[in-house]
Amino acid sequence: MNPFDTVPVGPYDLPVMRLGLGGAPLSGMVLADGLYGGSAHDEAVRVIKRAYELGIRYFDTAPLYGSGRSEARFRDGLAGVPRDSFVISTKIGRVLDPAPGGDLSTDNPDRLPELIPVDSWTRSDVKRSIEESLERLGMDRIDIIYLHDPDQQEFGEQQANDEAFPALIELREEGTVKAIGCGMNIWEMPARFVRRFDLDIILLAGRYTLLDHSGLAEFLPLCVERNVKVAIGGPYNSGILARDLDGPVSFNYEPAPPELIDRARQLTAICKRNSVDLKAAALQFVLAHPAVATVIPGAQTVGELEQNVGLVEKHIPSSLWREMRYESLIPDEAPTPD
Repeated sequence: MNPFDTVPVGPYDLPVMRLGLGGAPLSGMVLADGLYGGSAHDEAVRVIKRAYELGIRYFDTAPLYGSGRSEARFRDGLAGVPRDSFVISTKIGRVLDPAPGGDLSTDNPDRLPELIPVDSWTRSDVKRSIEESLERLGMDRIDIIYLHDPDQQEFGEQQANDEAFPALIELREEGTVKAIGCGMNIWEMPARFVRRFDLDIILLAGRYTLLDHSGLAEFLPLCVERNVKVAIGGPYNSGILARDLDGPVSFNYEPAPPELIDRARQLTAICKRNSVDLKAAALQFVLAHPAVATVIPGAQTVGELEQNVGLVEKHIPSSLWREMRYESLIPDEAPTPD
């Protein structure tokens, strides 16, 4: 596969590249007692710069990622790059407030005070979130806005329906943003949004992968029917498809259950018999579906980034997919690259 092919998305035909760069691992997650995971600032900037050098032109971030750090690192990594040469997406659904008693100094590599995310999908916070994201990104526009995780609060779906999506639709009609959708770790609520609103792209994390096919039967056909494109996040299911299975591995950000580890071992065995990296199969499997425009694995280092490019380019023999079907590891109806 060619990772640098593009797929037109939305009414403005945004050229979204088949392989993008996800911004969550570039910043880590800010918890109550500190920053956990993710790249340091300088390494994150190197990853972003190298991605652009390699030809990647789609970047995804969010205020939640590192409480603003991810957006600030894209600011630094893409500084001096022609704005028309890439597509960037961020999200609304969390506004960032100063942390009570936190460090408000901006004398740090990210040039940000200590911030905490607050859930909100109101019309006024849609505007506030976008304005603050533009400031952190150091850009004059954002191409794609995803509504982020409204399933995290009992009032989230109602606010999304009543306030957030109508506001996003108005912004798209004005041309302020070029495409809108939602980003979630489930498929059922996005399906309801697709049926209710004229959306362009859904960021679906972890629910259509080589291991988890839960989005295949109903959600992806709905997207094909409505001409809604899909960006696949979490193609490695938070680690189980990218780690040594002899040690602790996670699935959906929690310790993986034994039955899924066994299934991952079966997938790994087939890949080894066909001289294919499991991660290459994971990336190319999702890209084969006609609903899927792009896959956005994260990378914490330049080496991981360069490996992702090579994995999409890797030739995979059709025998691998036949064997996976024969062993009932992928559904018969799931498209494969051959």
